[in-house]
Amino acid sequence: MDYEEFLKNCLAGNIDKVRAALESGQDCTGPPEGTETAEFDGRTPLMAAASGGNKELVTLLLEHGAPWNATDKKGRCAGDYAVEAGHQEVVDLLVSFGCQAELMLGLLEKRQLQQASETGNAEYLKQKLTFDTDKVLDEQGDAVMMEWERPLMEAHAEFICSQGGDILNVGFGMGLIDEAIQRRSETTRNITSHTIIEAHPDVFAKMISDGWDKKPGVTVLYGRWQEVLPQLSSYDGIFFDTYGEHYYDLSEFQSHLPRILKRGGVYSFFNGLSPDNEFFHGVACEIVRLELRSLGMESQFLPLPAEAARGDSVWRGTAARTTFRWRTLRTRPPRPTTPRERHERRPDR
Repeated sequence: MDYEEFLKNCLAGNIDKVRAALESGQDCTGPPEGTETAEFDGRTPLMAAASGGNKELVTLLLEHGAPWNATDKKGRCAGDYAVEAGHQEVVDLLVSFGCQAELMLGLLEKRQLQQASETGNAEYLKQKLTFDTDKVLDEQGDAVMMEWERPLMEAHAEFICSQGGDILNVGFGMGLIDEAIQRRSETTRNITSHTIIEAHPDVFAKMISDGWDKKPGVTVLYGRWQEVLPQLSSYDGIFFDTYGEHYYDLSEFQSHLPRILKRGGVYSFFNGLSPDNEFFHGVACEIVRLELRSLGMESQFLPLPAEAARGDSVWRGTAARTTFRWRTLRTRPPRPTTPRERHERRPDR
């Protein structure tokens, strides 16, 4: 069976023909070189099956090694095809499979990811940063933080300060969220302490120059959060937004939440999580939810607008513009538990 015919059978849901082809050695990973047509421009068998909505066929292809995260010439994956066609059961199946695959990959490559993250972060911390009125840039001209993020930081600040008490922010950047925390501290009078961790020497120097270390109730800790962690106590609200790190670092930080986040405390973070593909972003969010649940925490992703990032003028002077398609930017585990409590609770609660 040639590739185009195989794709058509996948789209039509002809599972018997597809199964027979697979058993005879048909490749389902993607188009062989030179076989792409205008009608099937980079589309894989899994994309065709997802578009057709046959859940059993999608499962069959996944079992035979069809890559769940392959993309066509327009950057769409099988999940995007299922979403566009309105096949929710197939969407759920692909999300579940993608989460399992990525979690397993994370376990297998944990040490490799840790080494890559440490190297990348060390390189960033050596760079000379440029401070402008509306952005902070690294040596490559990539944005460390930009003014358009202010409304998002305001929303995060409102969230993590909702209960007052002791607040921790990891990653100062331009200080957008810390300014918002300070404003709430002045108006609500219920914030007991405000701790900031910053690792980059240029950012730290500017913080000191701007007098952040002298603000009432503010404690500035210089160093990577991995190094500062032993100094931390526990907090009612925590925000995590570092630059020059990877998802591995976010996951590693979250593993410490049961110790540093008070019972009933709230936690939020800022991370793109595959921002250039909405389906991949959804899978990444689900992985975060599963990881937080394994720590005994409930999580909720809430939509926040990022309209201010869409104008071309916003990105003028930066090396690259980022495309934003994410719909959810924060997570909320309202009641963390201690390791002992997690053993005592039923897994489904």
